[in-house]
Amino acid sequence: MTDVTSPLQGTIVRVEVGEGDLVRAGQQAVVIESMKMEHVVAPEVSGIVRRVVVAVGDTVLPGQALLVVEESDVDIAGDETEQARDLDAVRPDLAEVLARQAVGRDDARPAAVARRRESGQRTARENVDDLCDPGSFVEYGPLVIAAQRRRRSVEELVSQTPADGLVAGVGTVNGHRTIVMSYDYTVLAGTQGLQNHRKKDRLFELAERLRLPIVFFTEGGGGRPGDTDGTGASGLDCMAFNLFGGLSGLVPLVGVNSGYCFAGNAAILGCCDVVIATADSHIGMGGPAMIEGGGLGVVAPTEIGPMDVQVPNGVVDIAVADEAEAVAAARQYLSYFQGRAGSWDCSDQHALRHLVPENRLRVYDVRTVVDALADTGSVLEIRRGFGLGMITAFVRVDGRPIGVIANNPSHLGGAIDADGADKAARFMQLCDAFDLPLLFLCDTPGIMVGPESERTAAVRHCARMFVTGASLTVPFFTIILRKGYGLGAQAMAGGSFKAPVFTVAWPTGEFGGMGLEGAVKLGFRRELDAVDDPEERARLFDEMVARMYEHGKALNTATYFEIDDVIDPADSRRWITSALDAAPPPPTRAGKKRPCIDTW
Repeated sequence: MTDVTSPLQGTIVRVEVGEGDLVRAGQQAVVIESMKMEHVVAPEVSGIVRRVVVAVGDTVLPGQALLVVEESDVDIAGDETEQARDLDAVRPDLAEVLARQAVGRDDARPAAVARRRESGQRTARENVDDLCDPGSFVEYGPLVIAAQRRRRSVEELVSQTPADGLVAGVGTVNGHRTIVMSYDYTVLAGTQGLQNHRKKDRLFELAERLRLPIVFFTEGGGGRPGDTDGTGASGLDCMAFNLFGGLSGLVPLVGVNSGYCFAGNAAILGCCDVVIATADSHIGMGGPAMIEGGGLGVVAPTEIGPMDVQVPNGVVDIAVADEAEAVAAARQYLSYFQGRAGSWDCSDQHALRHLVPENRLRVYDVRTVVDALADTGSVLEIRRGFGLGMITAFVRVDGRPIGVIANNPSHLGGAIDADGADKAARFMQLCDAFDLPLLFLCDTPGIMVGPESERTAAVRHCARMFVTGASLTVPFFTIILRKGYGLGAQAMAGGSFKAPVFTVAWPTGEFGGMGLEGAVKLGFRRELDAVDDPEERARLFDEMVARMYEHGKALNTATYFEIDDVIDPADSRRWITSALDAAPPPPTRAGKKRPCIDTW
C-alpha cells in the first residue's frame, strides 16, 4: 500500500477519485487550495484506490495522508484529459488576445489603408516591416489605446486608436538590433498622446540601457489636446523630449518623415542626427491650428515647411522621392555605424589622375573624386541642398566606413562660407561621436570674405571648424586636390597641416597664405600701379602670379615639409588604408564621447 500525501497546508476543494477506482501515476486525484491557489495532488504509482482519507472542506497539513493506493500492474486506460493534446489548439484566453491583436493590423483596417493609398503613402506598419529584417520586429505596447476612456467607449478606442497611434519595438536592421518607432497618421493624425508618450519613454530608456540606435518615422500633428484620462494640467512634465535629447551622441538617431510633421513630432525629428524626408513632407514647429491660435493668420498645412524650404535651409539632410527611398536611405545610413562591410569593390584608381583639370582655373565636379575614391556604391551624401560650397558624405574605403568633407569648387570657387562651415563642423561632431575617421578633400581659396559674407556672421560660424577640429579624437586625414590657401585650408586640416595623421597633395596642389591673384594685387600693388600701359600691367601681373605659383605649388611646398608628400592620385586609397590600419581601435566606452551632437 502507498499513501498519497499532501505537499502543503491547505483545504481540500476537490476529490476526483473514490474507493475501488483505478488510477494511474500522475493522474489528478485531489485538489488542495492554499493561499488562493489550487494545487493538484496525484499518485506516483498506478493501482487501485483502497481508501480515501479526506473529504471536501478538510484542512490538511504537509505530509498528511489523502489516499491509500494499492499498486497494481493492471493496464489502466488514460482518460481524455491525459491523452495527447493538440499543440495547435487555441484556448479561449489566447483566442481573446489574438483577436485583440488583429484589430491593429492593416488587414483589419481597410478604410485607414485606403486613405494612405489615396495620399500615395504607406502605413506605419508597412514602413516598419520594410526597414526591419524579415520576422525580426517585436512590438511593445500594441494593445495600448488612447487615454480617452472618459469620453469614448473602450470598444471604440480599441477599434479606432490601436497602439495609441505609435508602432514601436525592437527589430534588426542589416542584422543589428535597432529600435524602430513610427507614428501612425491614420490614428488621430499621428498626434502625441498620453499613452504613446509613455511608450516613447519606455523605448528611449531601452535605447540608453541597451545602446540601441533609433529610427523614428515622425509624421504627425504634434500634441493631442483630446486625451482626458490624465491627472495633470498641461502635460509639460512628460519626459520624452528630455530622454530623447539625452540620447544625442550616445546612439545613432535617424528621423524619417513623409507628409505633415508639426510641433512635438517636428521636435523629435529635429533632435535626430540625420533627417530623411520625402518630397511630400511639410515640417514645422507649429501646424495650422497653432499658427491661427497665435494670431498669426490662417494658413494651409501645405504652406508650412515644404521641401523647397527645408532642404536648402539645412533642416533636411537627405531628400528622397518617397517612403521606399526613405527606408533604403535609413538602412544605408545605419550601415556606416555597424562596422566594416564584408565585401567591396572600387573603380580603377588611375582615373583619379584626370579628374582635376590641368588648367588651374577650370571648375570640376569634386563629387566625381569622392565617388572614385570610395568603394563602389558606398557614398551617401548628407545635406546636399544646404551649404553648397561644402560636401559631406559617408563612404567606405576597403569596406571601412569613414566621413568625407570636401570643398566644392563649383560654388564660390570652393571658398568656405558660414553655411558651409556650419555643415562641416556639425558633420565633424557626428563622425567623432561615433568614432568614424574623417577624410578632408581640400580645394579652397580660403574663407569667404566681403561685406555680404560678414552679414552672415561668418567670423563666428567659420570659427566652428577650428574649435570642432581641435576637439576631434578620431583619426583624420587631408588630401589637397588643388587649392590650399589661408585659413580655409587650415580649417580643412583641423586647424593646421600638422594636425591630421597625414597631409598630402596631388600634383595639382598649390599653397599660400591667400589666393595667388589676391596676394599679387595686395603685395605688389605699387609695382603694378607704376605701369601705365594696361596690357603691360596685365602681362606683369600674370608673370608675378606664375612666379608665386612656382613657389607655392605642391612640389616646392613639400621641400619645406609643410605637407607630408606629393602623391600620385592613384595612391590616395593606399594612403587612407595605411593610416586606418595604423590607428588604434576606438576605446570601449560606458557612456558618451561628446555631450551631444549639435542639431544644426
